[in-house]
Amino acid sequence: MNVRRESLAGRMWTARWSYAYALPMLALLLVFIVYPIAASLGYTLYKWNGIGDPTDFVGLDNFRRVIDDSIFWGALKHTFLYVAIVVPVQLFLALGLALVLNQKKLKFASFYRTVFFLPVVTSAAVIGVVIQLLFSNFGDVINNILRDLHVTHGYIDWLGDPRFAMGIIIVIGIWHTLGYNLVYFLAGLQTIPEDLYEAAKLDGAGRFASFRYITVPMLRSVGIVIVLLALVGSFQVFDMVQVLTNGGPYFATEVVNTYIYHLAFGGTGDVDPDVGLASAASFFYGILLIALSVVQVVVLRSLARRRAAK
Repeated sequence: MNVRRESLAGRMWTARWSYAYALPMLALLLVFIVYPIAASLGYTLYKWNGIGDPTDFVGLDNFRRVIDDSIFWGALKHTFLYVAIVVPVQLFLALGLALVLNQKKLKFASFYRTVFFLPVVTSAAVIGVVIQLLFSNFGDVINNILRDLHVTHGYIDWLGDPRFAMGIIIVIGIWHTLGYNLVYFLAGLQTIPEDLYEAAKLDGAGRFASFRYITVPMLRSVGIVIVLLALVGSFQVFDMVQVLTNGGPYFATEVVNTYIYHLAFGGTGDVDPDVGLASAASFFYGILLIALSVVQVVVLRSLARRRAAK
């Protein structure tokens, strides 16, 4: 039986409306993402404060300065620490909450879903200002509560102490974007046929067995996407750090994105703006993340092949 294979042009013509619908997003992607990245590549070779045309050619010296800068590596360490804690904790909490909120017998489930999703639609800048007031000298609310509960005895500058500042940002980061993963997991859970759980129940499977042998395998493909989105979102941490601590105290909460921002627009103290150096830091950070992504893909494919071979 001869099967006529359609040419690539023919398949594209068949799906022409799909391409037409994707064109506006593609145009925005090219204008606001691809073009700025390509344009900034040239700036990495100049020392430039962002005013006028760049004329002070320095070659690859900007990359060398970034690699030799201990503050950059400290910021990279803080970024990975943030990702390493926020992603697994947030996914664990989101999955647990999704399992609870997916129960049909739960009353006011829509209300609870709204409550947990509210922080996502709230501006990070607004949240940062409110949290700063709660922890700062002006409000001192948290210190008063802890003193009343006899947890602490003296005043603690939570956001001004390097021992606590990063931890507070991590906790707020987990709370702020938890709703995204909660909604994703809820959507994934609602695609699992109820018949599977009923059949498992008839076979004597308990809740844990149903979770292990039905929920986890059925959520695997959705879960990989959720993990990737959570990783991408966490690596973009910026606004909460900028509003709460501005990378301080003493660079204790400096992440790569605030580091790049401070290079481009001038940081605290006598740091002059240098768009070329900031562009070099951005590209170097991008290369590191691409390398990490390649390793991640290789590991996932290796695990998939091993699983398929069993």
